Amino acid sequence: MPRKRRPLPHETMLSLLTMYWVSQMLHSVAQLGVADVLAEKPLAPDAIAKQVGAHAPFLRRVLRALASVGVFAEDARGRFRLTPLGQTLRADRPGSLRDFALMIAADYNWSSWTSLPHALETGANSFERTHGVPMFAYLQKHADKERAFAASMASISGTENAAIARAYAFGRFAQLVDVGGAHGHLLATILRRHKKLRGVLFDQPQVVASARDGGFIRAPDVRERCEVAGGSFFESVPAGADGYVMKYIIHDWDDEKSMRILGHCRDAMTPEGRVLVVDHVIPQGNSASWAKLLDVNMMVGPGGQERTREEFRALFARVGLRLARVIQTSCPLSILEAVRA
Repeated sequence: MPRKRRPLPHETMLSLLTMYWVSQMLHSVAQLGVADVLAEKPLAPDAIAKQVGAHAPFLRRVLRALASVGVFAEDARGRFRLTPLGQTLRADRPGSLRDFALMIAADYNWSSWTSLPHALETGANSFERTHGVPMFAYLQKHADKERAFAASMASISGTENAAIARAYAFGRFAQLVDVGGAHGHLLATILRRHKKLRGVLFDQPQVVASARDGGFIRAPDVRERCEVAGGSFFESVPAGADGYVMKYIIHDWDDEKSMRILGHCRDAMTPEGRVLVVDHVIPQGNSASWAKLLDVNMMVGPGGQERTREEFRALFARVGLRLARVIQTSCPLSILEAVRA
C-alpha cells in the first residue's frame, strides 16, 4: 500500500483558514435535526430532506462535505448514516452537543469575530463593538438566545458534570453553593452522588426562576435538598456555606471582575470553607489545547480569559485566597481548590 502523502504547509493552512465552513455546516444540520432523522437507519438525501424540510440537492452537498470530516458516512447507494462523531449531534443522546452547535455558531456569535482585528489593535471587546452592549447584557435582552445559551451550557456539561462530581469529595461539605449555576445541572449531579449534602443554586433572578420551575434541581431525588437564590455575584453571594463552586464562571471575566466574585465567596464562606473553581487550565508549551482556542473565544465574547495555574494562583492571592491544589478530572476541566490565605 502506498504511503499516504503528508499535506504541504499551504494545504494545511487552507484547512485551517476554512474551518468556519465546517462550523456553519454543523450549525445548519443541527438546526434541521438531521442527526435525529438518521438515528434509526441510513437514508437517501431526498428522504432526509423531506423529513427536515430542506432542499435535497443542497442538503446532499452539505452531507457529503461533512462526511469528508467524519460526521456522516455515505454508502455505495448514496445513503447517509451517522458515525460515532455524528451521534453527538442527536438531541436525545447523553452528552449531546446539538444545543452547543446551535449556540456557538449562531449569528450573534460568529459576527463578533469580525471585530477581532479591532480588538487586537485597541484592547476593546469584540462583542461589545459589534453589538453595542456586553455579551451577557445582550443575552438578557434576547430571551430566546439566553435560553439557547443556557441549553448549550447544559449540553457540554453532559459528560463533564459527572466527571467533576467523581473527582472531588463534595461530601465533606454540609452546604454547597453553586455560584452562577444556571439551571442547576452540575449541582443536581453532585447532590445525587452525595446524599447528605444540601445545595443552593445561585444565579440571576430570571435564571433561577426558570430553574425553579423546570430545571435539573426539580428532580425528585434532589429537590428537597436544594434551594434557589437570585442575585448578582458582583454584589454578594449567599453566606454561611462551607463550599462554593463555580464552573465556567471565572473564565467569563477579566481579573478585576473575577476578583469581585472570588472576594464575595471568600467573605461569605465559613472559616474552614473552600472555593472551587472549575475551569480549563492552560498548559505550558506549544502543545495542542482546546483551552488556548477557548481563551480567544472568551476574549471575543464576554471579555474573559482562560488562565494558567500560576495565573490562577496570583488571582486567588489578590483576594486573600491560597491555591491549595489542582485536581484533574476525567474530562478536560480541572478543579482548583482555594482556602483562606
